[in-house]
Amino acid sequence: MGRTLLLAWLVLSALFLLSRSAADPAAFVQQALESSSRVFSPAEQQAATRQLLRRYGLDEPVFYVTLPPQPHGLRPAWQWHGLHNQYHRWVGGLLRGDLGFSFRDGAPVAKLVGRSLRYTLPLTGAALALSVAAAVGGSLLLNYHRTWRPTLLAVLHALQALPLFLVALGLLLLLANPDALSWFPVFGLDAAELSGPWWAQAGRQLPYLVLPITSLVLVSAPALLVQLDGALQHELRAPYIATARAKGASRWGVLRHHALRNALLPGITLAAALLPEVVAGSVVVEVLFALPGMGRLLAEAAASQDYPVLLGGVTLVVVVRLLAQALADILYQAADPRVRIQP
Repeated sequence: MGRTLLLAWLVLSALFLLSRSAADPAAFVQQALESSSRVFSPAEQQAATRQLLRRYGLDEPVFYVTLPPQPHGLRPAWQWHGLHNQYHRWVGGLLRGDLGFSFRDGAPVAKLVGRSLRYTLPLTGAALALSVAAAVGGSLLLNYHRTWRPTLLAVLHALQALPLFLVALGLLLLLANPDALSWFPVFGLDAAELSGPWWAQAGRQLPYLVLPITSLVLVSAPALLVQLDGALQHELRAPYIATARAKGASRWGVLRHHALRNALLPGITLAAALLPEVVAGSVVVEVLFALPGMGRLLAEAAASQDYPVLLGGVTLVVVVRLLAQALADILYQAADPRVRIQP
């Protein structure tokens, strides 16, 4: 876990330094001033520029040391800036849960991300739970009713090869199209529909989330199901299965109480890896189905070069990855008490 945290920190640091190096403070300030309806005098423009740069921390060097340009013929010399730099300020804010401010509208990034998660969390949570349930139940049925097993495995491999965008677009054109089957709404949710108690909110959101959740499940579940099916096939050939059958255990009882527990062990890592994959996939389906979640937020941030929001989204994905690994360790111990996590 320590090495994972270090790697995550290095990745986030590299992304921060690259984004701040690519950002043009002068262009950002000019865009902010032009978006205002007020006409600034030269003195007011200079004061507003200093205020904006100070607010977003762009008036300081990017890192602790920089290599300023030198006249031709002089040897480059590193310049030390101490703790007064953008990276140090970003690190301190990140440790306090402060992700900075959006370049586009000046709102706190944590507030924007939290508002978007009200839509993304139900979507990703339901998709992850249904994917795991479909994989476990499907693998059991494939090994209990073996008649259709080759055909179903071929369908699963075909689904596994399809990109998420194509699956989601196919469902949209088939089930939310007035020219085909208009069973689900075409347009996305509106922020005003989150008013009222949570059960009323869930009832209003459900028609909009059916197709996005189905898209994520159709893309995520096949890989886990195929892996569990292979693990079950291996366990069913083990000697303890023959012993259990010789003692009178039914095939269904052997599958549920003996083979499945051991088959789940290699599948736990893949199941935990589904969590960040579903979070990343939600970006695609939210943009396609016009849902006001993290997907739309990150797409709009990328279009407007809103680097703090993009970095906040990447930070969320890294945190989800770490939580998935911690969850995998817990599930390993629950499935097999002999497993011990090394410090």
